[in-house]
Amino acid sequence: MKIAIAKERRPHERRVAATPDTIKRYLQWGFDVSVEAGAGEAASITDAAYTEAGATVAATRAEALAGADIVLKVQRPRTQEDGGEDGLSDIPEGAILISLQNPHGDPIGVEAYAKHNIVAFAMEMLPRISRAQSMDVLSSQSNLTGYKAVIDGAANYGRGMPMLMTAAGRINPAKVFVMGAGVAGLQAIATARRMGAIVSATDVRMAAKEEVGSLGASFVMVEPDEGDTGQTAGGYAKEMSDDYKRRQAELIANHIKDMDIVITTALIPGRPAPVLVNDDMVASMKPGSVIVDIAAEQGGNCTQTRPGEKHVTDNGVIILAELNLPSQLAADTSALYARNLLNFVELLVDKDEKKITVDWEDEIIAGTCLTRDGKIVHPALLPKDAPSPAPESASADDAADDAKADDKTSSETGA
Repeated sequence: MKIAIAKERRPHERRVAATPDTIKRYLQWGFDVSVEAGAGEAASITDAAYTEAGATVAATRAEALAGADIVLKVQRPRTQEDGGEDGLSDIPEGAILISLQNPHGDPIGVEAYAKHNIVAFAMEMLPRISRAQSMDVLSSQSNLTGYKAVIDGAANYGRGMPMLMTAAGRINPAKVFVMGAGVAGLQAIATARRMGAIVSATDVRMAAKEEVGSLGASFVMVEPDEGDTGQTAGGYAKEMSDDYKRRQAELIANHIKDMDIVITTALIPGRPAPVLVNDDMVASMKPGSVIVDIAAEQGGNCTQTRPGEKHVTDNGVIILAELNLPSQLAADTSALYARNLLNFVELLVDKDEKKITVDWEDEIIAGTCLTRDGKIVHPALLPKDAPSPAPESASADDAADDAKADDKTSSETGA
């Protein structure tokens, strides 16, 4: 069995999919581990550290991935369609690819996996069940994202965060408003509170009210439509009705004008980020106040967000729209992400027999598998009238062999 760790090539990505600690565990399970040279450099992990842990450091990507049964990455491989080199050509046909895949935002990439006969798993599509918590990459990465957003906001805010008493007078605490009380939002609330700010927060989910209150923040919320909890069956915030959005905008407009730092965190999978802060709200804010838009990569929650830039508006409001905030804390986020992957890979391994065995009926496996046997298999990515593939149990080797036999005419490389 061989696991390969590829160096990330997408812009702004500094994380790596394995650490020396997780590599030691893979070796105990019977894997050989190959790491592309420089893969951990941006996350403060040297090639020597990987070698000391027992991995083989390969000089090139092709050498690292050659013969791999499992390929671990942070982000999906680049393709020529998204402006990069062909990132699939070095991945062996029939190999298992585990990473953040963005399947709704990049359906062409998923089609390329099927053509290349790759068994692809999307870590962001884990079912929200207790058994999957140790694999939940969205939570582990969002936690540090919320923290970093507050740190960045405080660094750009030209005043102190806590209340300070001096002989020359009192400095009032900053007022921080967090829009969205998911994992990132809750960590932002906790961090801002630790820094001494007065914190308020809003969310469309009724269940968030208690969580926000438990962290010492006040909750600002429009009452939802009758019988509407504001969340999906999986527990995520959902897009609300136009009437709700109108009432929410009115409430936020009255609240936001007095805020010093606003942190927006709202994302809807597969869609552009919803607008939470419009031009009139920005115009009402005080000069020197700061908006930190965590959703910048999906267009942003603020109408004046410029993804990837720091922008100062005409009335002096600073809008921060950094891309890939988790990557700016690459050492810590890599350590958490690598452990998430380790726990997921454990589902695929018979540690006694030291072989890869995939139980396709496992809820976690079925919920994250995008492609298999040369086909797209995830129900969310299939046409509505297409039947879901029947689950079965088989080893990864058997699945790969079957796929090769059934799809000999498929393209050898991903588009």
